[in-house]
Amino acid sequence: MSTPDPDVYEQGRGMDAHNQVMRRIRGRNQQSYDPHEPTRVWLDEDNTPDGVRQSLTIILNTGGCRWARAGGCTMCGYVAESVDGGSVSHEALITQIEACLEHEADRADSPAELVKIYTSGSFLDEREVPARTRREIAEIFGDRERLVVESLPDFVDDDALADCMHSGLAVDVAIGLETATDRIRHDCVNKYFDFSAFEAASEIAENNGAGIKAYLLMKPPFLSEGEAVDDMIRSIERCSEYAHTVSMNPTNVQRYTMVEELYHDGGYRPPWLWSVTTVLEATAAVDAIIVSDPVGHGSDRGPHNCGECDERVQIAIKDFNRRQDPSVFDEVSCDCERTHAAVCKRETSYNQPLIR
Repeated sequence: MSTPDPDVYEQGRGMDAHNQVMRRIRGRNQQSYDPHEPTRVWLDEDNTPDGVRQSLTIILNTGGCRWARAGGCTMCGYVAESVDGGSVSHEALITQIEACLEHEADRADSPAELVKIYTSGSFLDEREVPARTRREIAEIFGDRERLVVESLPDFVDDDALADCMHSGLAVDVAIGLETATDRIRHDCVNKYFDFSAFEAASEIAENNGAGIKAYLLMKPPFLSEGEAVDDMIRSIERCSEYAHTVSMNPTNVQRYTMVEELYHDGGYRPPWLWSVTTVLEATAAVDAIIVSDPVGHGSDRGPHNCGECDERVQIAIKDFNRRQDPSVFDEVSCDCERTHAAVCKRETSYNQPLIR
């Protein structure tokens, strides 16, 4: 695996230009954040290997992804919401967890069976979340069914997994693979690792009794609509060999990112919701749970169709997430499907987007 150091990431990988642009864009952010408050917390439900479960999703406010500090991914604005200085204390992180538990207690009749913890970086990175903190968080949620933690593949090792699993929880590692195609991951997403690193991390997780949840990115910049659809179908099919769940995330335009720069200059349109349904239908038979959560659906900065059908299509996608039945998409239709089909056929990387 690669060494988790920004200098190593950039050397010989042709990412210097991307990283310089990303650092310049992020330098415009003047906001600061309280290290004692989580970035976000919400209740929902998720499809798991044990069935549909109520979920508590936590985004901890840490020092942020160290790759993002070097420049980072073209679409990711989460580092702009992280605490300056590179680290948050154990005590502050536990205070954030306590705030999330209060949020849950105020809004739910009972504790969620599934807890998902994200850091906008890597929960298994010692700089973001110390081992002591990981162990205490695992103890706090030891009476739940399943814990999902996010990490880059570099940090998936026996010791870090042991910190999360010692309480007997079922643990999944969520890895932002984005695509199974190395060239797209490098050139469009600006992510440094290869698919082989994902394979290696999956093997380590399996050897420790942990599962893998793969996160993919629908339509990173510089891909046409049709190219993005084809890449997602191929990526889901390949990821299903390693992950029990594949979550396809349609790109939304986040602040202080290269995607936002392209969007304002007329060089990027978020994916169509019809593209999401196309991929879900095409991969419904793979041996994995396939889900998608189109954040910001129906808005100009999020995945959208014509505006008339967006909410109905979103409801169908959420229904598919629960039931894994592609027939739900037979219940929604719109005249803009013809426009989407034309875009997928005619749009190319050098003339996209054909339509905003």
